[in-house]
Amino acid sequence: PLLLGSVKSNLGHTQAAAGAAGLIKTVLAMRHGRIPATLHVDAPTPHVNWSSGAVELVTEQRPWPETGRARRAGVSSFGVSGTNAHVILEQPLSGPAAADAGPRPVPAAADAGSRPVPAAADAGSRPVPAAADAGSRPVPAAADAGSRPVPAAGVPLPFTLSARGEGALRARAGELAALAEEADPLDLAHSLATTRAALHDRAVLVAADRAELRAALHDLASGATPPTARAEGDLGFLFTGQGSQRTGMGRELAAAYPVFADALDDVCAHFDLQLDRPLRNVLFAGPGTPEAELLHRTEYAQPALFAVEVALYRLLESWGLTPDQLAGHSVGEIAAAHAAGVFTLQDATILVAARGRLMQRLPEGGAMAAVRATEDEVTPLLTPRTGIAAVNGPAALVVSGDAADVERITAELAARGHDTRRLRVSHAFHSPLMEPMLAEFRRIAHVLDYAEPTRPVVSTVTGGPVTSALSDPEYWVEHVRARVRFHDAVRTLADSGVRTFLEVGPDAVLSAMGPDCTDAPGTAFLPVLRRERPEAREAVTALATAHARGVPVDWRRHFSGLGGRRIDLPHYPFQRRRFWLEQSTATDAAGLGQLPAGHPLLAAVVAVGAEGVVLTGRLSTRAQPWLADHVIAGRVLFPGTAFVELALRAGDHVGAHTLEELTLGAPLVLGADADTAVQVAVGEPDDTGRRGVTVHTRTADAAAWTQHATGVLTTTAPAAAADPGTWPPPGAEPLDTTRVYPELAAQGYGYGPAFQGLRAAWRHGDDLYAEVALPEETAADAAGFGLHPALLDAALHAADLDTPPRSEVLVPFAWTGVTLHSTGAPALRVKITRGGGDTITLHLADATGAPVADIEALTSRPVQADDVLYTVRWSPVPRPATTAPVRTAVLDGAAD
Repeated sequence: PLLLGSVKSNLGHTQAAAGAAGLIKTVLAMRHGRIPATLHVDAPTPHVNWSSGAVELVTEQRPWPETGRARRAGVSSFGVSGTNAHVILEQPLSGPAAADAGPRPVPAAADAGSRPVPAAADAGSRPVPAAADAGSRPVPAAADAGSRPVPAAGVPLPFTLSARGEGALRARAGELAALAEEADPLDLAHSLATTRAALHDRAVLVAADRAELRAALHDLASGATPPTARAEGDLGFLFTGQGSQRTGMGRELAAAYPVFADALDDVCAHFDLQLDRPLRNVLFAGPGTPEAELLHRTEYAQPALFAVEVALYRLLESWGLTPDQLAGHSVGEIAAAHAAGVFTLQDATILVAARGRLMQRLPEGGAMAAVRATEDEVTPLLTPRTGIAAVNGPAALVVSGDAADVERITAELAARGHDTRRLRVSHAFHSPLMEPMLAEFRRIAHVLDYAEPTRPVVSTVTGGPVTSALSDPEYWVEHVRARVRFHDAVRTLADSGVRTFLEVGPDAVLSAMGPDCTDAPGTAFLPVLRRERPEAREAVTALATAHARGVPVDWRRHFSGLGGRRIDLPHYPFQRRRFWLEQSTATDAAGLGQLPAGHPLLAAVVAVGAEGVVLTGRLSTRAQPWLADHVIAGRVLFPGTAFVELALRAGDHVGAHTLEELTLGAPLVLGADADTAVQVAVGEPDDTGRRGVTVHTRTADAAAWTQHATGVLTTTAPAAAADPGTWPPPGAEPLDTTRVYPELAAQGYGYGPAFQGLRAAWRHGDDLYAEVALPEETAADAAGFGLHPALLDAALHAADLDTPPRSEVLVPFAWTGVTLHSTGAPALRVKITRGGGDTITLHLADATGAPVADIEALTSRPVQADDVLYTVRWSPVPRPATTAPVRTAVLDGAAD
């Protein structure tokens, strides 16, 4: 029975700690093997059938039952705030973890590929199985993938990363960079794929060693590598046709993946009963050998393509990829039909071998040509001995037939301005010249066994879905002669919801033609292999890209048997956001005899005296949530850059646009729920037009105002600094920005997403250059500011790149010569020139190089973390009482 108890009978309501006490109780019960009693249960609820035996209330302490399995328990928490949670606990293993019970076997150097590929000299050494054995060796099922050994050195691994949002995805890559320096790459890849949920935003890095992984993580974290765009939709497999074959295709995959090698062996064993030469020796023949030349003869080319494509399909299947629909180009459709269960492997190889053999026996002399034209333009030019062999796009056809007629047709099309290209072929496939072979092919097709497809197939004969026709021998006879309607097939697949097309073949032939066949948004064509590219890397990259696009992949099957061990991974990099209720509508300033300030931090302007003004507003993390992302020494501190923004906006109201100087005094700590009133006062001008400016604040429970900043505004504005021109300057050295915010956090700067704006940085001589930008949710508010404080604050972060960590916190203290040239910038280019001590000069420009602001000097000063805790509070001092008698004197101006 399920044993039920409650810690509430011991402790009562635990309020905010709901669930924690139950968790502690359960862990201790597991540890000691005793289940505590639930107290005070005199009358259990009548709404539960306690006599059924399914649930039993523990009213007396008892031993934890021994079942031979790990102890498990569930803890439910129903918090006072309405939060409900359930945690399942399992007893840990009593000894070393199963994954660590023994050393992981590592193959010897001789086993690096786990399976040697026979050289061309061994062509005759492989025995051909007897006819009775032709169907006795099944293709390994996906479940057999677990028998694979540890992958050889140099075989790439997929490292899966996912998050909710691009910012979190990049942060994830930055966190993993440190772990990648120590963890075994296979363990890391295994743990990422099998112990973490696949969230919406994804990236998959393919790397064969630690150095490559390190570089890939850095590129993703820094933004140099964009994440893969996700596309909701089905997965379609496209099997390539003749013309894509190449010498040695599949050799590297056979050496790297036994699943592929075993499947290839099975197909070749069946073909060896039909062909004069062992097919594997033709596939892997050395360049320039007689066996290699056989691959260009259609009697070997078609079986070779079928063998490689079936082996690829089995490999993808073992990796957990399951297509929603299938299609194939020409002979590739037979591979698609076999994958869909229409043919057994034995019958499929008989059909393919007969097809290639009978075509090879036809007289040579036909021709094929690719033309850039539509069917309507080409059809009137056809003769009885020519036809359209393939429709590969809306205006991409292949004309096939008698050589002289094909030459005449292409000449006519060229004269009309159409592009034409003669193809190197031995026969005119899919043309009337194929008809002499059809009778014998029909005889063979009719003795084979067929079945209904178990997966949806789209026909390239009709261009539409096909089911029972695939089990009709006449379909495959017509298939030899009919046009290959690849364009219509792809369009049908896309219209039915396929968005990711995986080309199963030795080269990216269909992937090049596919994009012209559909304009469905989010569609991608991914070749599993490419000519003259490393096969293992291409195959893993295709798998990785499919996963990143949202295609389901069973990663446990992919990593099964590789020897990867589970390791601890960094926690999820939450991108914290606040969701406060909208601020109530502010009182109309004009109704109170005031003018609206027109600023996110300031509400009203009041004229004082002849030419002075006071601007007022309220500050809070509810009204301005981005302020909560500026945490210094554990407290939400109003940024020094925001004082600059307040002073500049106040200056705008009196025509004094340059902040000659601003000195910051007492820090302003913002409470979690309290509003803080702010006043920015600008005095009357002196003879030179200079005006004093001060910033004061007061909380609701404070009697006095606290001065935080004092400075001088002036109407004299210096010219903008010269733009550096080329960005970044030639010869600038890129700097690593991925660890800036983790290192700043360790020093006491708790910057949230709104203030994590540093995107890139460079060093050029003694100067630093940087790019900063507001996050998307904050950038929308930039237009209301002269210069958003979070953006200006981020511009200062680059200055920390070339300074050693400090034990104290460094905060802005004195600003000199701050001039704003334009407003509302969401992103900046920053040039920082270091002066003496902790003083810097800044030139800020927008993304086009246009000037935004200049700061002649900013001096920062170190403060201890505890200094932030201090506030200014005046203590009243009573006036001392006097004991001396009061004496009064009366004076007058009369002369005596």
